[in-house]
Amino acid sequence: MIDKAFDRAMRAMEILLAMALVFAVALNFANVIGRFLLQTSLIGSEEIQVFILIYIAFLGAAIATWRNEHLRVDVVVLRLPRVARNLLQAGELVVLAVLAGFVAFNSFNYARQMLEIGRKSDMISLPMWIPHGAVSVGFALILVIALLKTIRWLHGGSVEVGARSPDA
Repeated sequence: MIDKAFDRAMRAMEILLAMALVFAVALNFANVIGRFLLQTSLIGSEEIQVFILIYIAFLGAAIATWRNEHLRVDVVVLRLPRVARNLLQAGELVVLAVLAGFVAFNSFNYARQMLEIGRKSDMISLPMWIPHGAVSVGFALILVIALLKTIRWLHGGSVEVGARSPDA
């Protein structure tokens, strides 16, 4: 049940991020046309595109973590016996949970500071806690996924969850 809910949430987030990317490309195209044909530019368009890419990177990292599509060098790992491979994967999950928790905690505090001081972006006056919040949300999701996989491993199950597991 949790897997299906996460699958649906990750798919919805993926679609939303894809639509945001299409918007960023269209905005870039409109800005190019404006600059070369109309000698004007859309103020703040570059800033919007950067913020979109920040969300794509950090929320996309959570999607990749859920689907086990993150980058890894597993030439040696794949040749280990299943028990050793599972122990190594569990160790990776613990390290991932610790690091994701550290980054989520610190990035949340930083975003909170941006909110408290009222910091806004230079061109479009977007509150800066919004783009900085992408880091917090992305790593908080990665932390939840790592904890879910760790708990599953502790209960004797596979650490592989999500839509595209390598062992599936």
